[in-house]
Order: sequence, then structure tokens, then C-alpha cells
Amino acid sequence: MITKSIKIITLILLIVSCNSSKKDAIIEGNLKSEKITQKSLLNKKAIIYTTAKDTDLRLSLTKENIFKKSNQPKETEVAVFVNPEKNFQEFLGIGGAITDASSEVFSKLSKDKQEEFLKAYFSDEGINYNIIRTSIHSSDFGLGSHTYIKEGDAELKTFSIEKDKQKRIPLIKRAQALIKDDLVFYASPWSPPAFMKTNNHMLQGGKLLPKYYQTWADYFVKFIKAYEAEGIPVWGVTIQNEPMAVQRWESCIYTAEEERDFLKNNLGPTFEKNGLADKKIVVWDHNRDLISHRANTIFEDKEAMKYAWGIGFHWYETWTGGEPKYDNLKNIKESFPDINLLFTEGCQEKFDANEYQRWSNAERYGNSMINDFNSGTVGWTDWNVLLNENGGPNHVQNFCFAPIHANTQTNELIYTPTYYYIGHFSKFIKKGALRISTTTSRSTIESTSFQNTDGSIVTVVMNKTDSKINYNLIVGNNEISLEIEPHAMQSVIY
Repeated sequence: MITKSIKIITLILLIVSCNSSKKDAIIEGNLKSEKITQKSLLNKKAIIYTTAKDTDLRLSLTKENIFKKSNQPKETEVAVFVNPEKNFQEFLGIGGAITDASSEVFSKLSKDKQEEFLKAYFSDEGINYNIIRTSIHSSDFGLGSHTYIKEGDAELKTFSIEKDKQKRIPLIKRAQALIKDDLVFYASPWSPPAFMKTNNHMLQGGKLLPKYYQTWADYFVKFIKAYEAEGIPVWGVTIQNEPMAVQRWESCIYTAEEERDFLKNNLGPTFEKNGLADKKIVVWDHNRDLISHRANTIFEDKEAMKYAWGIGFHWYETWTGGEPKYDNLKNIKESFPDINLLFTEGCQEKFDANEYQRWSNAERYGNSMINDFNSGTVGWTDWNVLLNENGGPNHVQNFCFAPIHANTQTNELIYTPTYYYIGHFSKFIKKGALRISTTTSRSTIESTSFQNTDGSIVTVVMNKTDSKINYNLIVGNNEISLEIEPHAMQSVIY
């Protein structure tokens, strides 16, 4: 009996001791979580993939390295510093737009080239795109302007997406079949139908007439329900593509106040009324230059704010001669921490068939993606996923580059450096990853990092200089020594 009592007491003491140890471990872990992370990397392997100018390296596995204990970095050394204990926004994904132009070019490819194209973008073999953007009826990238109704049909009785079913929707569905559950599909209008606008034309700007605000909101609903009837789940919409640009193609102008009022009085309530409250509404969808004014106007209004998931942006503010305004993105995240940033469009303008391999095009993408993500952006959407040998088709001759072009005369797919630079992010960073603290000791290299849900970390490093750079990747108390080629991009996985 005494022995049994001693055993019971001993067991109780062990349980208390164990719980106390667990509690102490939790406290110590909270205080020294960085130390735990550092220990976990010691002697662990890092895998390095590289794309570099004037080499054959294209998302190529180039090196494996083992983490060792780090030394105090010196001012004379180049370093990338990563702190996994400091995490930020959740990664939504990376992708591009399936436009009428893209689907038109795709339809001209042979079956084997179509399959190659789909795998190149949307599969594990390729670069794992999971975001798809499309237009609500037409944009400039297509064979012409069209809407889903007969002109003048204010009751939307003739609404039909039959035109999209011919080529656009079949391509979206084939991409969707590869992306599966990670798909993020959203749509943007370039212009309401002509009769709804002040200039009675889909092109050259104009504004949505106030008497058609509700009709236009209903049009959005019909679009979403029509696409979902085709088995394509709609994640969300942007209110208007480039609402401050009078373009020679489909365009429509909204002041900040007009967009705010359309959101809070029409689009938001209409989505709620029609059971679409779960659809994300993204405002602005234009350049970084004026984005703060749009954010301040809309997000300071509580009624408008409750309908807005986030704010979208493009990169074309440099047309005025300035540099990209990444600081404006940081300001929005500081001012409105609950608002999401989404890159909704970017491409290299002024197509030239002699410049498919122009490396600066890719570096523009690398610079934007690193800085946009470091500024708080959750997702990044390129423009056309595919264009032809003329940078189109485009019905107003606004020809541009895409990451992949097809020569429809020779049935050839042309992969540009941009495709591989985007892939350094999209192939390895998975939906649900968290961005983690990353800085560099030199302006000659740029870097960002994400930690996937499985614990793996992806650090992307870009070198835009003409020289090879030796650098140390320092994660807590551990480091690896690496080198990056001139004009190169690396993904370090560990």
C-alpha cells in the first residue's frame, strides 16, 4: 500500500515537473524563438536555382550549400539578412491575364504546343501560376470591342457571355484544371457599354452616367453568375481598370469620390443583396502615383471601407519620367493595415520582335516584384500570359511584350527572360506563405523572402549589376556563402 502511494506521488510529481518544464520551454521559446530557428538551420541544406544573362542558366539548379555558424558580418562584405521570427502578409499568389488576345493566339497553336504552354505556366513542371485575371467583356487586347448585351439594353435582358465561351473560357478552364483549389480568378472592366457613358463610346474615356450606376452594378452580378455557371469560381473583381486614364482603347474615368460612392451605394450593396458578399472588391486598379489619394478618399469612409477587400495597382507611373513609387504602397499599409495590396497589371510596352531576350525587361519585373512584396503586396498579376509574334492582337495597335510569345506562323513558343524571373517567385512560393523580414547590406542586390506553410523558406535575390557578387545569406546565427552572376536572379530554398 505504501509502495503504491509512493508510485502515485512520484507520478504526480513527474506530471507537475513535466508541465512545469513545458511551461518553461514555452516561455523560453517565446523569448528565444530566434535561437531555436537558428539551431534548426545549422548543417541543413540550401538549394539554389539561378537564371543569368549570357549563360544557359534558366531556373537551373546550380548549387547546394550547407548552413554553418555565422560570424559577425563585416562592412566590407555583402550580406542578405533574414529573420523568420518577423513575418508579415500572407501570400495570395502570382499569375497573369487570360485576355481575348491570349486565347486567340492559344487557339492557333497545335495541340502539343497548347499543352506545353499550359504546363509551362500552370503546373509543377512549369512556374505554378495560380492567379488569373480577365476582362469583363473587351479590352484593347483582342480583335475588337464588344459587350455582353445589345447596345441600349438598360434592363440587361440580352446579357450573354457566348462570345467568351468560344475561346476565352475554354483556355481559362484548361488552366483551372491544372491550378485546382489554389485558383484565384478575378475580373476587371475596361469600359461600360457605350450608351451608359457620357461620351457614348467605349473608347477615349468618358464617365459612367449616374443613372446607370445601378445597372452597371447589376452587370457585374450577371458576369459573376454567368462565369460561375460555367464552373469557374470568381474570387473577386476590380471596379475599373485604370480609372484616371483617357485611353484610345476601352476606358472610363472615375474620380476618387465617384468610385467611393459607386462602391458604397451600388456595387457593395448589390453584391450583398445577390448573395455575393464573399466576392472581393478591389479599388483603384491603376498606377502607384495617385494610389494614396484614392486610398485616403475611399478607406476613410466607413461605409465604403466595409465593402473593399483591397486596392490594386499597376506599374506604369514611370511614363512621366519618375521612378516606381514603392513608398506609396508602404504608406497605405501603415495607414490602413487591414487593407490588402494587389498588383493587378504590368507589362513591357512598345513591342519589338528583335528584343524578345532583352534582359532589362526581366529586371523590371524582378525589381517590381521584390519591392512590391517588401511593401506588403499579397499577390502579383502580370498582363497577357500569351501574345503573338507582333505583340498582339490588339485592336488599337497597343502592342506589348508578354513572358511567352507564340509565332503563329511557325507554331513556336518563345520564352523570354521575364518568364524565368517571374518563375523564381511563383514556382517556389506557395499560396498561404508568409513574407518574412529580409534586408540587404548593399544596394547592388535586392531580396525578399517567404516561408511556406511546410516551414521551407524561399529567399529570392537579384543582381542587376555587370559584376558577379559574392554574398552571405545570414539567417539568425547561421549562414551560407553564395555568389550570384551578373544580371541574374536566384531562388534559395532552405
